[in-house]
Amino acid sequence: MADSFADQWGLITGASSGIGREFARQLAARGMHLVLTARREDLLKELADELHTRHGTRTEIVVGDLTDISFAGQLYDTIKEKGLQIQLLVNNAGAGYVGTIQDADVTRMVELVELNVRSLTELTYLYLHEMLARQQGAIINVASVAAFQPVVYMPVYAASKAFVMHFSEALWAETRDQGVRVMALCPGTTQTDFFDSAGVGGWLKKHRSQTVEQVVKAALRGLRKNRQYFVSGWLNYLLSLGVRLAPRRFVVIESMKYFRPTTTEPKLDDDQSPEATP
Repeated sequence: MADSFADQWGLITGASSGIGREFARQLAARGMHLVLTARREDLLKELADELHTRHGTRTEIVVGDLTDISFAGQLYDTIKEKGLQIQLLVNNAGAGYVGTIQDADVTRMVELVELNVRSLTELTYLYLHEMLARQQGAIINVASVAAFQPVVYMPVYAASKAFVMHFSEALWAETRDQGVRVMALCPGTTQTDFFDSAGVGGWLKKHRSQTVEQVVKAALRGLRKNRQYFVSGWLNYLLSLGVRLAPRRFVVIESMKYFRPTTTEPKLDDDQSPEATP
């Protein structure tokens, strides 16, 4: 079953920090062997050593950039060549950008879509084919509570997370009777360096947030329950309901109050889990 992690193999993208790193820690604690991928090799090696020391699990590292159109396929081929069968895929790699239209660099916006949407879609389908063939496996696609509404100053990010949520829910419905689970995880504000990278430094000091431990525990609980999407935290869940009930014009205009950019040079980093929320 999807929640039988011991001696199975999982793949986590964006595993070097934030939610991805915490997924690695909690899954290894349950006896799962892991393939970790991100761009920062030093952090991946450090995490692999930690997991082996604490839990005795095996770890494979594949360094690469998921904004590169060829890397998702190369990652899949590399894992297949190693003879590893992936039981759980965690599509965690993602990035955000906060800025005005005038400051938005077109190349960065396209790279964000490549990372948050294209690579996630490619890996999901590649592993779904295998999982459906053996009628076993699970996929967690990390979205955000921002998926429930448009967000001014970060339109590409919010739209990409809406894609992730809708995409995952549709796949959940199609696969739910075939032994495979697909779930969209929708965190709210989470204690990582995502916000500094996205261009809203100091965000965590001003807003209520969850720890990565809380988010990942919630995600694994939602997966056990075979939820098509799971919002971590009751306040975040209430927020997701509220924006559905309010007029859409009001919701999008109100979002302007939350994400006014503080810098015009945010960093696009595939290791930053998409945890931002208006």
